[in-house]
Amino acid sequence: MAARNPVRESRPQFWQVAKRCCQLAATVDVAFFFLFHLLGSPILAWVNVVSVAMYVVAYRALGKKQNGLAITLIWAEVIIHAGLGVVLIGWESGFHYYLLMFIPALFVSMRLRGAIAALAGLWGYYVALYLLMWFIEPLQPIAPGPLLGVYLFNLSVVFAMFSYLSFFYVTMVTSANRKLRRMATTDPLTGLFNRRHMTCLVEKELARFRRNGHPVAFLVLDIDHFKAINDQYGHETGDRVLEDVAGIIKTRLRTQDLIARWGGEEFLAVLPDTGIQSGQASAERVREALLTHDWLAPNGERIDLTISAGVSEFRAEDDLNSAINRADRALYRSKELGRNRVELEVVQEVALQS
Repeated sequence: MAARNPVRESRPQFWQVAKRCCQLAATVDVAFFFLFHLLGSPILAWVNVVSVAMYVVAYRALGKKQNGLAITLIWAEVIIHAGLGVVLIGWESGFHYYLLMFIPALFVSMRLRGAIAALAGLWGYYVALYLLMWFIEPLQPIAPGPLLGVYLFNLSVVFAMFSYLSFFYVTMVTSANRKLRRMATTDPLTGLFNRRHMTCLVEKELARFRRNGHPVAFLVLDIDHFKAINDQYGHETGDRVLEDVAGIIKTRLRTQDLIARWGGEEFLAVLPDTGIQSGQASAERVREALLTHDWLAPNGERIDLTISAGVSEFRAEDDLNSAINRADRALYRSKELGRNRVELEVVQEVALQS
């Protein structure tokens, strides 16, 4: 099973945000159309009609996953619109602020090398536009009062858009980190802890045992004849069986119990504050639940599924491996005695059995 990349999985979220930004930008341009008619700037008013049309096409392109076309249209609209706004009514109009919104979006929507090149081009355009306004006067200047109103409107829109994009980026990064942590600590098929993370958690639990002496039980559970299930019904059915077994184990143990997929079809459960007899009872609950579950193959045929289990209890002289090894020996003994049973570790050469 291929590992998922949470950063790549976040890209579709970015395109959804891009669609919402198209909607917001088109709404702003509709407002600009009426505003610039009132201010006596018909060129900028009709530019907004073209802008709305470009955003509509970009929105539909995003819906069809034509992301390259959509980004090209959005880039063209913002760059041309910002340049015209500055040239026609002046740098003080604040149209240049719209260019800055591309900076964070570049690194989400493009590869690093392309993003750096686009950023350099954006910086050059921004500086050139600024220097140009040192040498020319606005072509359609408006009165200082309305100009201030346009500036505040543009500043408010850009402020709101930056806030929205910042919230999205923070949410995206948080979600990606959460997925990475989950991938690092859990088995992707069953959702249980993986072996590495389970080892870390159990070591902490055993340190607590050494401090207060509370009992800790170890359960090693193995699906009987699992290879035969894979061979007869296919690996997809085998995977579904593993998922269902993991779910049943979780429902039959306590929330404070630690459960991991320890191997292919083998599971490890560590039960804090639990003696060996209580551990045996917990393993029996799991065994009986699996035995009574209705296991069906895709063709409707019933699958005979059972588990064998070995149980041990942590001792003061133990380390993690010795406690698990004793549970493993009990598991092997349950296999030798016919499977579908729970066996305890051997203590003082006397087998403790249910």
